[in-house]
This record gives sequence, structure tokens and C-alpha cells, in this order.
Amino acid sequence: MSDFHGRKAVVSGATKGIGKAIAKALLEAGATVIGVYGSDRDAADAFLQEWKGHTSHQADRLLLYPCDVSDTAAVVQFFAEVEKKFDTIDILVNNAGIRRDAVLAMMPADDWQRVIDVNLTGTFNMSKQAVLLMMKQKYGRIIHITSPMAHMGFAGQANYAASKAGQIGMMRSLCKETAKRRITVNCISPGFIDTELLEGLTPEQMDTYKKMVPMKRFGRTEEVAAAVLFLAGEQASYISGAVLEVTGGL
Repeated sequence: MSDFHGRKAVVSGATKGIGKAIAKALLEAGATVIGVYGSDRDAADAFLQEWKGHTSHQADRLLLYPCDVSDTAAVVQFFAEVEKKFDTIDILVNNAGIRRDAVLAMMPADDWQRVIDVNLTGTFNMSKQAVLLMMKQKYGRIIHITSPMAHMGFAGQANYAASKAGQIGMMRSLCKETAKRRITVNCISPGFIDTELLEGLTPEQMDTYKKMVPMKRFGRTEEVAAAVLFLAGEQASYISGAVLEVTGGL
């Protein structure tokens, strides 16, 4: 894997699950990580303490900021603070996402809109501001964390599937706009990953979902993070506009 010392990475949804694993992998590879989280300050504090507990690490390479990625003004302000402190960034990982499941006929309009706002508009907001910084240095890596539901669909997830399909469409256009500036744009599509999002499932649901996966197991957050390190590294400099599946064959 590439050496990320000196690289600055922004990761949204950075304090839990897949986002936290991505942030930790980048930190351990030498990057400075500017993480964004929603409203759970306890999770942010716990992550900061965990990182500071590694005495061999530079604690100041992890910074965490509360920011609603769906709020355009908040995102603009966040990137203004980042630019003031670091001048530019090298990597953006759009991981922030939510689910509000219901069959479409019974889905409240607010639940439809909120999922689109966070998952898709949030990706737009973060990507736009990152591109403006990356274009100055003619270098960057942008990675959206999408989902197989973008292709497969899933009963009760019309809003989620639409938001994730939108991320892929956005990526395919943005990669063409940024290619001449050495900015790559890709998606990673994790399948069923063992995170806190699975805690609400019944044993029967867990068994059903595992049977859907050819490898007959859920993925690990570290396996998604490894894919991010690959696409964020120098060895992936000619990969742009791709969707990398991390699904166990799903």
C-alpha cells in the first residue's frame, strides 16, 4: 500500500462502523484525518481517546468536526476551516449515510427526502468543496461509499437505493470533469458488513442475509478500509469512474 505520510484526508461519518475503520486505516498509514460526524459527540470523544491511547501515534493527526453534510452552508464553513488550517486536502471519502426503511407506498415523504439529503446531496456538497481545493494542486482522490442496493434494489429501501445509485451517476460524471487535474473519482460498494447497523436484525434475518452471500459471511470493516487505501493510493492513479465491489460475491 502507498505511504500516506503528509496526506490530508477528509472522511465523513468517521466515528462509527465503516467510516471509523477507514479513518483508522488512513491514520495508521500516516495520513492526517479530518473526520466529520453528525450529532453523536460521545462516539467522537471515544474515537479521539482511543487514538490518543496509542502512545506511538501522533494524536494531533486526528481531528473531528460536527457537520451535517446535507447542510450546504455548514459544509462550506467546514471546508473554509480546513483550508485555513491545511491549505488543501488530498483525499475525500464520502461515507456519511443513513437509512429510513419502509415500503414505498407507506414511506413518509420526510423519510424519502432526508435519506436523499444526507446520502446524495451530502455527497454533492462534500465533493464540490473538495474539488475546489484539489484543483489548486492538480491532485486528489475522491471515493464515495455506495451500496449494492444501487444495482439490486431491496424491498423497503427505495429511498436508500435511489440515493446510492445517484452517487454512482454523480461519480461517473465528476470523474470526467476532474481527470485533467489528476483527480480520480471512484466508488466502493460494501455488501453486508459487520457493523452496529446489523445489531437490530433478528437471528433469522442474520441467517437469511448470510445465505445470500456466496462467501457465507459478513464482511469486516477493515476489508472495506483496505479497498479505500488502494483507491486513495498512488498505485490507483489510472483508475477513475470505477465501482469496486466489496461484497463477498453478492
